[in-house]
Amino acid sequence: MTGQKKKTIFIVDDDKSILRVLTRILQKKGYNTETAGTGTEALEKAKNQSFDLALIDLMLPDLNGLDLMTELTAMQPKMVKIVISGLAHERNAANSLDRGADAFLTKPVKPETLLSVIEEKLKGKP
Repeated sequence: MTGQKKKTIFIVDDDKSILRVLTRILQKKGYNTETAGTGTEALEKAKNQSFDLALIDLMLPDLNGLDLMTELTAMQPKMVKIVISGLAHERNAANSLDRGADAFLTKPVKPETLLSVIEEKLKGKP
């Protein structure tokens, strides 16, 4: 990431420990991070800040992650969206990809897998 602007990753998950762990992993790799614990909080933050990539939990307390992803896409069409879920069901992955997710990952996700997918999806993004 030398010579480039630091990418900002938006982590949306209602599990505070997941937010902490993902934030630590991503910041160690040189990314800026922002977090939200609910869909409503995520939408508020997305109104005021742009993100290069969002990691979106499928099951949020107030909004379905796919509905949140649709709203975020309308607000920030160039943002890369990766859905993360503890429900490793093929239908969840297919629905996520059909609705516009750039990738689907199953929890618990290995840090090296997460970083590899993020790097691949951000490749070539200014």
